[in-house]
Amino acid sequence: MKEKKDMELEENGKTDYNTLGLDDNLQKSILVRLRRIEGQVKGIEKMVSSEACCKDILVQVAAVRSALNKVGGLLLENYSRNCLLSGYDKITDEKLQQLVSTFLMFLK
Repeated sequence: MKEKKDMELEENGKTDYNTLGLDDNLQKSILVRLRRIEGQVKGIEKMVSSEACCKDILVQVAAVRSALNKVGGLLLENYSRNCLLSGYDKITDEKLQQLVSTFLMFLK
């Protein structure tokens, strides 16, 4: 029998962290990165409010974009390893690592 929380998540089309296959360390790392990004965005808001130099604001926007790409890369790697091709042989794992490396290089 499903727990109430699981039923509510399904009804709302949402997933729980546990269903993402994130280990505790990766989940913590991603959450820390997202909180840092949140702080950076708030800093950008203050810069815009105080009419800071556009160049300085753009540098911060680029930093946020890069940080979000890193979070996306971590999630992509986790998805590839733990969700998409779980249980495959070592050769597939090496090819998968090449794919992930290529995506991460693209995101920089």
